[in-house]
Amino acid sequence: MTAPSVLAAALERQPPPAGGFNPAIVRLEVRRLLRNRRTMMLALVLPVLFFWGFGLNNSYVHQRAGHGNVSAVEMISIALYGAVSATAACGAMVSIERVAGWSRQLRVTPLSPAAYVVIKMLTSLVLAAGAVAAVYLVGAVTNKVSMPAGLWVITGLCVWTGSLLFAAFGLFAGYLLPTENVAQVLTLVLVLCSFAGGLFIPFSQFSPDLQTFARFTPLYGLSQLVHDPLAGGTVQWTWILNLAVWLAIFVTGAVWSLRRDTARV
Repeated sequence: MTAPSVLAAALERQPPPAGGFNPAIVRLEVRRLLRNRRTMMLALVLPVLFFWGFGLNNSYVHQRAGHGNVSAVEMISIALYGAVSATAACGAMVSIERVAGWSRQLRVTPLSPAAYVVIKMLTSLVLAAGAVAAVYLVGAVTNKVSMPAGLWVITGLCVWTGSLLFAAFGLFAGYLLPTENVAQVLTLVLVLCSFAGGLFIPFSQFSPDLQTFARFTPLYGLSQLVHDPLAGGTVQWTWILNLAVWLAIFVTGAVWSLRRDTARV
């Protein structure tokens, strides 16, 4: 085969399946994450401190809520806050990678932006699992949380998988914002969304106008869905729609911002 033929064949080479997604890359990203001890410790310790300080009130133990008590509601809420904080922080770490020139390296690989976003989101689940497990472990050993054994598993899994929503948001912010501003923006957005989602104050205590506004915020649908197994109510389609729309917005934004970032390096 002549040199021009080789070149033509290379140019016509089809892109790799699944955009270049490879489990080996996921394992590499996980190992990199586990070496970041400060991020790991913050993800594990902060939710536990919040739960210990605000969720283990003795009065909650004897207040019934659905199939459990109010302590169970608080545990789920704080575990969700810890999980989304962990996944958002993990996603936003790409802002540091940009400074290190990793975006330039991505440009010369067959890995598609969408596949890279999926890899980062899956990696963030490791951090979220630690946050959820730490809060649930405290809830178990203190013996103040009351709910059926099956709901411990179901709600924990719902919180863990649902936290992917803010992994996409963290990636979006990490590629869109300057490195020095990412942490401040993430903290502000997470706190505001957590309040609007009813994680810190029960949604029922909101004014009618605030309830209407809160229903359109990113954490509303996810918060309602992860608490529903304990509450024992009926899942509403508006909760699923809220989660699906915001997930689509954040994933699309992350892919777009990654493409924009790699196109200019």
